[in-house]
Amino acid sequence: MSAGTKAREGPSGHAVTPDYTISFEAHPARVRVVFNGVTVADSARAMVFREARYRPVFYFPPADVRLDLMERTDHHTHCPFKGNASYWTLRIGERSAGNAVWSYEDPLKIARAMKGYIAFYSDRMDAWYEDDEQVYARDSEESTPRDNPLVDWLLCEAWEAATSRELTRRFARALVKNGVPVTRVRVVIQTLHPLLAATAYAWSAAAAEKVEKTLLSHEVVQSDRFLQSPLRPIFDGVGGFRRWLDASDEDDFPVLKDLKAEGMTDYAAMPMPFSDGQINAITLATDAPGGFSTADLGHIHEILPVLSRFYEVHAKRRNAVTLLQTFLGKHTGERVLDGLIKRGDGENIHAVLWFCDLRDSTPLAESLSREAFLAHLNRFFDCMAGAVFDNGGEVLRFIGDAVLAIFPVADAETTGREGAVGWAEACDMAAKAAREADRRIAELNRSSAGGDTPPLRFGIGLHVGDVTYGNIGTAERLEFTVIGAAANQASRIEGMSKTLGVPIVMSSEFAAEYQGEVRSLGRHKLRGIDGERELYTLAGGEAPDSGPRKATPSTP
Repeated sequence: MSAGTKAREGPSGHAVTPDYTISFEAHPARVRVVFNGVTVADSARAMVFREARYRPVFYFPPADVRLDLMERTDHHTHCPFKGNASYWTLRIGERSAGNAVWSYEDPLKIARAMKGYIAFYSDRMDAWYEDDEQVYARDSEESTPRDNPLVDWLLCEAWEAATSRELTRRFARALVKNGVPVTRVRVVIQTLHPLLAATAYAWSAAAAEKVEKTLLSHEVVQSDRFLQSPLRPIFDGVGGFRRWLDASDEDDFPVLKDLKAEGMTDYAAMPMPFSDGQINAITLATDAPGGFSTADLGHIHEILPVLSRFYEVHAKRRNAVTLLQTFLGKHTGERVLDGLIKRGDGENIHAVLWFCDLRDSTPLAESLSREAFLAHLNRFFDCMAGAVFDNGGEVLRFIGDAVLAIFPVADAETTGREGAVGWAEACDMAAKAAREADRRIAELNRSSAGGDTPPLRFGIGLHVGDVTYGNIGTAERLEFTVIGAAANQASRIEGMSKTLGVPIVMSSEFAAEYQGEVRSLGRHKLRGIDGERELYTLAGGEAPDSGPRKATPSTP
């Protein structure tokens, strides 16, 4: 590779001045790298790669590297002029450095000279030596060729943070490392969530490696404390501000009095807008005499637009997860995020089917105003779906005034996984949900007795079977649900609750797997299903005069 790029002609024939030089040359000194007390590379044939304003990087021939200490990973990165890099984790004793070693095993043509050479992240090794003279030690102060040292951090490290919490921790650490006397950092991201208004991340120098995550409800952001905080005007688009707390500036926000009492000398709050116009906030405080310097805040302000995009990526994923879980359910949302997004995508699963329906909904809708009926319906769903959620079930659909839910059962592939349950446990969870729903409805009816709305009445059908769990619909409008004979039978079983005068009806297949006491309701014909089926209810429920007993599956 040449010592630097040369001027070239642009499309119009004019010379283009080179401003991004690269070189790959032999290094005149012997270079040695140490990690956890072991020399992992030692070479008098090392090459040094220089790229524009980045730090030089040493590349070692494989023969001079302890390859036996390296474990290949599936991590890769791409460089537009070097090609694709493969990575290794360095592991010695109890310590490891993940993806800290890389090589261009099949570089692009212009970087052919680098083929097979091995490089190490300098700041992940403990020490570097040139001709036995130590030139770098881990955690030592490092100079940087950039005017703004945070730019290097932004380009080389910030993107590795997988969450906003981790990004905040790394950002605060970069500030401290580069001499910014920050004592506390707060990042507040507005959130698209039915229950939450914002998520806050808090770092303090006292707990340098810990970032606290706080979920702020809509009630919190409407409280007097929040409305009188510096965040409110920032969210309203007024802009950022700064207060020198050791001077005579007015304490126009209660938090400033608190910070001054804690010994803070300077406070800065800056807006951090997302690409869609949403305004978030970052605040910084210091207890250093004189506060922040102009360079301190200038460097932070300079990188904020790009730093904001990193937070935006994390926030968009959180919002996507929240919306999917809110509108599809937790487990269903996870499956969609895992890639089950096309029509026909799905899987065959074992499940307990839970189907419930509100009684007398048609006359209710006709006798109540739309607003009153909607409130009535939502109270019903709170009781039913809430009981399902609290007992480990998944609500798949709200079908008018009905609810379809499932309690998945482990198969050969999922047995042993966290949260995977067998038939008996899934049936027990569904039965508990049914009892809990009955209790909540009774409590709601007692509390509203004498009001304008009649008491809520319902039916629940419980069944077990195999169903297809996946996407149905058109290519443009899909619904993730369960389909199959078992789902239809659960609906038919629920319909018998009205005929039999009991709120909870279960199939013989459910009763056979359920470990609790049940009561037979006799054999009955289900609408649209051949033959008669024996049906059951929970022991103690309203039923014919047969006594409680364990059930065995019956055949139609």
